[in-house]
Amino acid sequence: MIIKEIQHIFQSELQSLYGQEEIDIIFFRLTEAYVNITKLSLALQPGITISKTEEQPLFEALSRLKQHEPLQQILGSTLFYGREFHIDKHVLIPRPETEELVDWIVRDYRETEKSVAIADIGTGSGCIAISLAAHIPGARVTAIDVSEEALRVARRNAKTHRITVDFVRKDILTTDTLCKDKLDVIVSNPPYVRDLEKKEMKDNVLLHEPHLALFVSDIQPLVFYEKIAQLAVEHLAEGGRLYFEINQYLGSEMVTMMENMGFRDIRLKKDLSGNDRMLRATWL
Repeated sequence: MIIKEIQHIFQSELQSLYGQEEIDIIFFRLTEAYVNITKLSLALQPGITISKTEEQPLFEALSRLKQHEPLQQILGSTLFYGREFHIDKHVLIPRPETEELVDWIVRDYRETEKSVAIADIGTGSGCIAISLAAHIPGARVTAIDVSEEALRVARRNAKTHRITVDFVRKDILTTDTLCKDKLDVIVSNPPYVRDLEKKEMKDNVLLHEPHLALFVSDIQPLVFYEKIAQLAVEHLAEGGRLYFEINQYLGSEMVTMMENMGFRDIRLKKDLSGNDRMLRATWL
């Protein structure tokens, strides 16, 4: 079948779910992954054909896309901070905003001369922990998650990238300890989407990504932040920093909470979309 014809089928059957430009991005991600055909190669050779066997994974992917399954889960991987990470239904798909959080920490510590002790709480796929370990010289990174399924994914990613991270299973809401030694950095992208905000989310998120990693109750939207900040008070070295990815609607509440707990040099940072998305605070 001519690839162009398959592209038209994708556009026709997905137009109710995605815009045309997004459909084309999805289509060419799939053709590159499954049959090694890029957008450029199709532009140069618009008459390219593929066999029935080669068509099959494309049409299977189309069927899954029509069920709102995310492209990243169909492919089994996604790009994050310059590295390909394995993902599945047990972990949150890393977002560009989280890359911005990682980049903030890397810029703060990449030229430090001492070894930096880091804890990543709620590691999921391990994308934050592994990226920090790879880009901060001498970093000693511990990654914590409550889900053993998520930790299996994270360990696989660390092995793939040959990065050393200490993975620990721990329920952050019930524990009193993080690790034995003092930490220089604690970072977390915990669940922060309130139940009332579910209506803003697309079905590919609601139906296919782990709610454990996404949602908190409307009554206690800062429950994870409060507990992690309490642990940070006990575990951060003097001058240590706490970094959070946050709910864009709760920036001022986060700043107030951190001030009341004794943190200083508190800074909110906007993401590329102009939303309050990250917070850094120092323990003195």
